[in-house]
Amino acid sequence: MTSMPPPPRAISALRLAAGGSVTGILLYTYVIGIPRQGASLVDHFGYFTNLTSLLTAGILISSSLISLRGGRVPPLLTSARAVAVACMIIVGVVYNVLVPGTGSAPPWVSATLHAIFPILLVLDWVFVADRPPMSWRRLWVVLPYPVLWLGVVLVRGATDGWVPYGFLLPERGAASLATHVAGLLVALLTSGALVWTLSRVRLPRPTRWSGARPAVSPSERGGDPTVA
Repeated sequence: MTSMPPPPRAISALRLAAGGSVTGILLYTYVIGIPRQGASLVDHFGYFTNLTSLLTAGILISSSLISLRGGRVPPLLTSARAVAVACMIIVGVVYNVLVPGTGSAPPWVSATLHAIFPILLVLDWVFVADRPPMSWRRLWVVLPYPVLWLGVVLVRGATDGWVPYGFLLPERGAASLATHVAGLLVALLTSGALVWTLSRVRLPRPTRWSGARPAVSPSERGGDPTVA
């Protein structure tokens, strides 16, 4: 996968603002809310929504700073953004379709992290063509991060008893855990396949992005079609 020309500065600035805002929201919810419930910073970011939102915000901020300096975003960072978009789609779908309204955060925070942010990420991925088509041979890259998260959560559930979501409680039994884990991984691969497919959407790109010179008509060359 090759790097692509940077997007317009306005797009980079918007991504920077989005990443900074989400980071601020996550820190805000921790400072004013979670400590009163006795939870640690590790627990706060043990939730898939919180951790994925934070990592996605970091990816947006990093890529934006590179673009604003006129550089090209490395392919590795673009791959990370693709994975982040796929994971945030799962965050939005699970919360809004399967368990709507079950969060303890203020409504505006839940709306931002579970709806607005995922929608903006998908729109950005589709309509800003600064990403190449993702290789289907690398679809597997959507799995390591959630598998690592699941592994840590399951170990914690078996040792100190803390899990972020009830369906991961050890007392539900191995069969239930295996079913939920398998379902989550299948959903992530499906979401990744959607993101990979959307990366093949090719929208008209302004000439200045590609660096090509615009065509000049004979009349603009003084009316003489033989002038090069």
